[in-house]
This record gives sequence, structure tokens and C-alpha cells, in this order.
Amino acid sequence: RYRKTVIAITLAMFVLSIIGFGKVQQQFFPDSTRLELVVDLRLTEGASYHATSTEVQKLEHWLRGWNKQHQGIDNFVAYVGTGAPRYYLPLDVQLPHRAFAQLVILSKNLSAREALRNDLLQLFEQDFPAVRASVLRLENGPPVGFPVQFRVDGADIPKIREISHQIADIMRANPNLANVQLGWEEPSKVMKVSIDQSKARLLGVSSVDIANLLNAAMSELTITEFREGNERIDLVARGAEVERSKLSHLPHLMINTQNGTSVPLSQLATISSEFEEGVIWRRNRVPSITVRANLRGSMQAPIVSAQIEEKLGEIKANLPLGITVETGGAVEESSKGGASVAKGFPLFLVAVLTLLILQLRSFSLTFLVLLTAPLGLIGVTLALLLFDKPFGFVAMLGTIALSGMIMRNSVILVDQIDQDKASGLPAWQAIIESTIRRFRPIVLTAAAAILAMIPLTRSVFFGPMAVAIMGGLAVATLLTVLFLPALYAAWFKVKLPK
Repeated sequence: RYRKTVIAITLAMFVLSIIGFGKVQQQFFPDSTRLELVVDLRLTEGASYHATSTEVQKLEHWLRGWNKQHQGIDNFVAYVGTGAPRYYLPLDVQLPHRAFAQLVILSKNLSAREALRNDLLQLFEQDFPAVRASVLRLENGPPVGFPVQFRVDGADIPKIREISHQIADIMRANPNLANVQLGWEEPSKVMKVSIDQSKARLLGVSSVDIANLLNAAMSELTITEFREGNERIDLVARGAEVERSKLSHLPHLMINTQNGTSVPLSQLATISSEFEEGVIWRRNRVPSITVRANLRGSMQAPIVSAQIEEKLGEIKANLPLGITVETGGAVEESSKGGASVAKGFPLFLVAVLTLLILQLRSFSLTFLVLLTAPLGLIGVTLALLLFDKPFGFVAMLGTIALSGMIMRNSVILVDQIDQDKASGLPAWQAIIESTIRRFRPIVLTAAAAILAMIPLTRSVFFGPMAVAIMGGLAVATLLTVLFLPALYAAWFKVKLPK
């Protein structure tokens, strides 16, 4: 009787749910509830193992002092020159490097873990100037590392570095971010030896001879081997310590010529100092600088990334040709996960259509059942906003499963209507009788599924999925027994009996 009103209200609710879904926090995978914190320390490229160890010892001293005051740390272990072994499957294992160290800190409870994390973030912003640090919780899904990342790609290295610093300044102004840093080090000072090949050839000196001289003077050069029993011992030549510690001695190094005389290196080469990149990271063979940061507080990475993205409009509008700015971190990984699911969606849709047509043997009824599938979004949006839960990859899978539950209830109802019509009942009466008859089974099965989800609501990993299914199924079940009969009557133009 009020079919148009019911359909209009349902459509309005659906539109509002789409709008409201934009207010739901987004995430990729939630952080693990394990008690470990992983602290990465990176020194400048070329830093010695000793320098890295010194910074680790400073941090260990701070951790002992923090633990005396708060009693929140169970134990911690430091790995200098390498990362921790894979003691946890999703752990992002780091490559060995003398300028890298990693600490694994086991806290006593979750509140102590979060308090320690906040204090460490503040510590690294105020102290440890020689270190680029990150403080990360263990992840449940694929390793992301820094949750908020922006990449600047391009062949013009000075320009992409300039743009990266502009983005870093914008990120530092955001109160939800901490430890903003670039994936590249600042340019390193190097000594460049430019050989005058004409003079060198006249004196019979090759580039290899000059390289060996510099290697012996600044480091060491193996000249032969000495065998003692079964052991081989290298005999090396190297300059005196005073020569190795002062670059001013380089121009005065004497090199032997072909005629047996010696000349200073400055006669054959020009020695100058300049700055150059220690390591150039590339992506798709193009130099790429990543601007990255840790999150402060409970804000989700996609929301903070969107806040930064809004302020990058002017930078992106004025990008030189060949330079791009892309969003990485949790946003990129979430997009990859969604894309992998989207690839299988056509097969899913074909399978659902095939099963519905085989069961209902009617394109019209199949279309009606499919129209009810998205109605779960109304309850999903309402429940996630009400319980302040984020919509992540697991919740997305739960929402897809929810559409199957809704279509199952719709199939039960429309099939019952067709059976009643086949038994001789008028269409109007068949709709009413079928809805009344199937109301209890549909509601009871939905209630059983909703109640079964309650234990999962407290889970960090499955909680958002459970809330999404509970809210979506509750609302969609009510709409199934209200919206679907009204839609059936409107679609087949069932008239009210006189």
C-alpha cells in the first residue's frame, strides 16, 4: 500500500549511508596487540659500527632510566649492524648495515607500551640528532613500516630533494605526525681525484696505479700472502697513521713512474672536495625520495594522509616535467589489497548471477534479489560510526560476505512468494502471507548470526568486521521484510485488491 514511500525512504537511507561512510575511519590492517615495540636507528651513510653502537648505548641508558621511573619494561634487546631475526611472521626484516641498529622492547602491558611509545617519539624529536629513528608497533598484516609516506620521483635529484623538504615541512606542521624524515641522507662530502691522463701516460702511470696508491695510503693494500702451516696471512701495506687521518697529505703522496723516479700526486691529478649523494634509492629505475613519519595518538594513517594530501595541491600543481608525487605507506598498501579483491569481483558476480538464475529461474527476481545486497551498507556505516570502529581490509571482506547473507534472506522470501502464487493465492495476498510466514525464520537466523559475532567485537583484528556484519545484518534484515515486498509489488505492479 505504501510501496513508493518505503522505497523512497530506503533509497534516502542508502544515499545517506554512502555520504556517512566518508566519515568512517579507514585503515589497512590494525596494529598487533603484542607487547613489543620495534625501534629502528639509522645513522648517516658511512657511519662506523662504533658510532652506531654508541647511539644504541645512549638509548639503552635512557630506557633503564625510564623503566626505573615507570616500571613498564619487561626486557629489551639491541641488534647493532643488523635487524632482529623473524620472530614474528609479518616482521619487516632489515638488511645488515653498520649504520643501522634495531631494538626490540617488551613492555609489561598495553598501557605501558603506548606510554613508552609516546615518550620515545618525543625523545627522538628532542634528542639523538645524529639518528633517524622510527618507533613501530608490530603489525597484523603485511609490513608497511612508516604508516604515512609520500614519494617524490624524478631524474632531477636537486629538484626532488627540494620538493621533498617542502613536503616534510608540511608534515611537521601536522600535530598527528612525529619523526618526519627523508628516506635519503643529506649529501656527503667526498674527495674527488681528477687525473690528467696526458701527463700520466707520459710518465707511464695508469689510473690503477693511482687507485692502488690511494688505497694503500688511506686504507690498506694487500701485496702478498705469507703461509704459516695451513694458514694464509695477508701482508698489507698502508700509510702511517698521520697520513691516513689527514686529507691534506693526499697531494704530497709520491707515486713511482715508469722510469723509476717518483713524483707527487698533485703533478698528475687535481684533488678537490665536493658533495654527492651517498646512496641513491630508485623506484622503477628513477631516483625516488620517500618522506615518511610515525603517527602520534590513535588517528588512522589514511585520515592523516588525506590531511597532508589536501595541502599538497599547490606543490603538485607546479611540479616540473618528469617529477611526480605519490602517496605510499598504509594508503598504498590498502589500495593494493582492494585492487586484488576487485580483480576477483567479476568472477564473484558471475557465480552469484548464475546461482540466482538457476534457483529463481527469472531475470526479474534475480534483479530484485541483487538490489537488496547493497542495503547492508546502511547498517555497516551506522554501526562503525556508533562504535567508532575503522573500516579496514578485514571489515571489507566481512561486508562482502554480508551481501551474501542478505541475498540469501531475499531468495527465501521471493521464492516463498512465487510458491504461494503458484498454489493459487492472489499476488497481493501471496506477498503478505509469505512475508509473515518467513518473518520469523529470517529474523531468527539473522539474530543467531549477529549474536555469534559478539565475542569477536573485542578483538583488535576481527572487531571491525564483527561490528560491520552485526550492524549491516540487523538493518538489512528489517529492510528485507519491508523494502523487498514493497519493491516486489512495485516491480510487478501488484494492485491493491478492492
